[in-house]
Amino acid sequence: MKILVTGSSGFIGRNLCETLKNIRDGKDRRPEYADLQDLTLFEFDSHSSMDELGEFCSECDFVFNLAGVNRATSDEQFKSGNHGFLQTLLGMLSDVGNKCPVLLTSSIQATLSGRFEGSKYGESKKDAEELLLNYGAESGAKVLVYRLPNVFGKWSRPNYNSAVATFCHNLTRQIPITVNDPSVELKLLYVDDLVECFLGELLQMGCGEGCYRCVSPVEEISLGELASTLVGFEDARREGLVPDAPAGTFKGKLLSTFMSFCDPAALGHHLDNHVDARGSFCELLPSVGTGQVSINITKPGQVKGNHWHHSKWEKFCVVSGCGRIDLKQACGADEDSSVYSYLVDGECPVVIDIIPGYTHNLRNVSDTDDLVTVMWANERFDETRPDTFYLEV
Repeated sequence: MKILVTGSSGFIGRNLCETLKNIRDGKDRRPEYADLQDLTLFEFDSHSSMDELGEFCSECDFVFNLAGVNRATSDEQFKSGNHGFLQTLLGMLSDVGNKCPVLLTSSIQATLSGRFEGSKYGESKKDAEELLLNYGAESGAKVLVYRLPNVFGKWSRPNYNSAVATFCHNLTRQIPITVNDPSVELKLLYVDDLVECFLGELLQMGCGEGCYRCVSPVEEISLGELASTLVGFEDARREGLVPDAPAGTFKGKLLSTFMSFCDPAALGHHLDNHVDARGSFCELLPSVGTGQVSINITKPGQVKGNHWHHSKWEKFCVVSGCGRIDLKQACGADEDSSVYSYLVDGECPVVIDIIPGYTHNLRNVSDTDDLVTVMWANERFDETRPDTFYLEV
């Protein structure tokens, strides 16, 4: 299959093209896209020539027309960028008799209703839609229209694609953000979800009822809530916290977008490392609501721990060195109480659950090598309610 993507260097175009390349090159091995591996990708952007576009139009089996103008200094720029280019593209397809499916990305502003009434951008998109629908009716080619809300995700441009991009760019660079009307409701679509829709169209070659396509999931959020959420992400990042934003959720998609805007020259942050004669301990990944991951180093012959918890529970995994983890019931413990011991070795990692109500320690049994342990706890240490009580195993 030969696929033409116009606007290939734009926000949506880059995400679609890179996904197609991964499928083509066998890097994306999802079985549902196995039928798309034998593809040729034609990329057309503002640096390409009209001669190249003509060649692509003579060979392509599917067209994604993502080219367009979102911001302009005149109404004529909207018209030429959104309607005029499509007219040229369809003319070239007609000239070579290519009736392959053509997919157009339009905008919800093309409804020209509500706050979009009188939008010159919306009018140019509406004109492009009508042009494509007429082309489909006259040529018999399958045509598809995607009226998109605000799309967000990696590689979007601040002050161009969406408020999400602008807010993320500014916050990660300590530039103030402005919210003129926090009550304004936004409809947002994650770019990876949109690309999934596009891949589905390729698999079925645009078959389906009607020309207009619905996209999902579209999320609604007020401008004020969006700003507050993104500010929270930046605050957490500065504190070294992982926000409570599970992958796959709307908040998780916003967080991934936010992280993609971080300044690549300022990604590192120092950890607060607690060092004593026994070794060291530092929080690696403290999170909001899901505990913390820490790194513990125990010097040769040293013992750490000898405490228990009411509610906190942990997971220990030795990744370097040799050691022993001992646990004993804390309630009514005496010298005759059973001790449960686990020999642990970084050469053969195993995760040991440290359960509430059991005092425990971690012993380095080597005379020469440090014992390095990755620790996860279901809650962060709270100095006001430490839930950590000394008791030797």
